[in-house]
Amino acid sequence: MATPHTIAVAGKGGVGKTTTCGMLIDYLCKKKKGPVLVVDADANSNLNEVLGVEVETSLGQIREEMAQAELKGTIPAGMTKADYAEFKFNSALIEDDDFDMLVMGRTQGKGCYCYVNGVLQSQVAKYAKNYSYVVMDNEAGLEHVARGTLPHVDTMLLISDCSRRGIQAVARIAEMIGEMELKPGKMGLIVNRAPGGVLDDGIKEEIEKHGLTLFGVLPHDDAVYRCDCVGEPSAKLPDNDPMKTALKAVMQEIGL
Repeated sequence: MATPHTIAVAGKGGVGKTTTCGMLIDYLCKKKKGPVLVVDADANSNLNEVLGVEVETSLGQIREEMAQAELKGTIPAGMTKADYAEFKFNSALIEDDDFDMLVMGRTQGKGCYCYVNGVLQSQVAKYAKNYSYVVMDNEAGLEHVARGTLPHVDTMLLISDCSRRGIQAVARIAEMIGEMELKPGKMGLIVNRAPGGVLDDGIKEEIEKHGLTLFGVLPHDDAVYRCDCVGEPSAKLPDNDPMKTALKAVMQEIGL
């Protein structure tokens, strides 16, 4: 199979990044652009809730178990470290009808994770070959992208709300991407929660000041807010939902 198109989504917490990511995944699945591999790399994210899937184990938990097993010498007899890692990581892949999902989770331990981080990288690389798209929801620090968990980013989506602080935060992320020499195929900004889907002139100025490419603007959406309040998956809102409609237009505009 051809190399997958990798999409990384980044932005600070609370700007609607995970909701946008969930709707992007729903869009790719509805367009029959799959299979899609979803990687939730934000320890604070609830992407599974936005998508409506249950998570039984995260790669962080497995990483912890593996590090402990190595430390205590409890890797089953007759299994190499690599075999044991493969066995454990296979259990972390959540399979849904239209996409599969890996949840990174968080790591609590203080030991050396060089080996298991390497295994994690190779597992993602191994899985990725079987998919048309890989979508990774990142934390603002882009730890997993920086670590090379994704071999290359084709499309980097920077998500902000329509506040000056939000734009300044994504500008710092864009700067960091430059410093890390990640060189994504294309990179642009999606602004969330704009009243009536229209940007204020002050926000437009802020975007221009930081030299950010604006991919599109998504409106404030009461239905998304209601989903968040009652814990329903916003990615499963009807296709004529205002935020979904606007995001679809943005995705088509950038060729996804």
